[in-house]
Amino acid sequence: MPISKLRPALLSLAPLAFVLQGCASYPAAESPTPPPAPVAEPPAPAGPGLWKVADEDTTIYLFGTVHALPESVEWYRGPIEQALAQTQELVTEIPSGAALDPAAQQQVMTKALLADGRTLRDLLGEDDRAKFEAALAGMNMPPAAFDQFEPWFAAMTLSIVPLLQAGYKAESGVEMKLEELAPASAARGALETLEWQIELFDTLPVESQVAFLMVSADNIDDIVPMMDRMVEEWLDGDADGLAALLNEGLTDPVLAKALLYDRNERWAEWIDTRLDEPGTVFVAVGAGHLAGAMSVQDYLTGRGLAVTRVQ
Repeated sequence: MPISKLRPALLSLAPLAFVLQGCASYPAAESPTPPPAPVAEPPAPAGPGLWKVADEDTTIYLFGTVHALPESVEWYRGPIEQALAQTQELVTEIPSGAALDPAAQQQVMTKALLADGRTLRDLLGEDDRAKFEAALAGMNMPPAAFDQFEPWFAAMTLSIVPLLQAGYKAESGVEMKLEELAPASAARGALETLEWQIELFDTLPVESQVAFLMVSADNIDDIVPMMDRMVEEWLDGDADGLAALLNEGLTDPVLAKALLYDRNERWAEWIDTRLDEPGTVFVAVGAGHLAGAMSVQDYLTGRGLAVTRVQ
């Protein structure tokens, strides 16, 4: 698939890279100290995970999403439908439609270009270069396909192409459906901007970018089967099972901290602050942020807030 045709898909699916690579378990010395774990609750009905945080005049729902899905997957029913129907504000990771803005697409391409005369393959050791080229060959892409791009861009694209080829579509992803189904009167908000996400990747240390790339290259044949299993766990509402799958991937603590833990903590702070204003809010973020240790729920619990599993 030509790179030019991947630009809108990459921008739409950018948060999917966080879900695919997930987070790993690290020794205590290498990881942030997790907040206290939430108290165990009775089993909730099967279905994609939905939680809420509330006070006397504010209810905030937390819904874990999958950014791209096959068209046949059905998930919109029961408590999810009820919560969205009454929401007064829909909040996603980045603003709705931001990924389709031509100016934003150009910004990604500009940031993704290597600027010092080296090629991407110049940044790789001999073994990594061979694995990377083998992954490209498996997708019928030439060895030089990403030579002009930084490793983070190649990593994200490698994570996405097999899914697109297998029938996963951003148009069927949860965020786009939520945007269609949320009340027209509900305000739209975002936790981050697309520009901020681009900068996050672009400023990662080169070593972490290469580690990210090699996770994608080393597991290129497993991306679709892994995503299929993750969607099954997501549909069953098995947050622990989903977290176990996520833990199979990334082993770079710098990348995990930047892409997951720090953002989860920041989002928990946003939710805590938002409770000061009345209303009903539906927050939709990648399911990987609501599963496992140092999840958004863990950081909310660490702030003394009660998180209730709705579904």
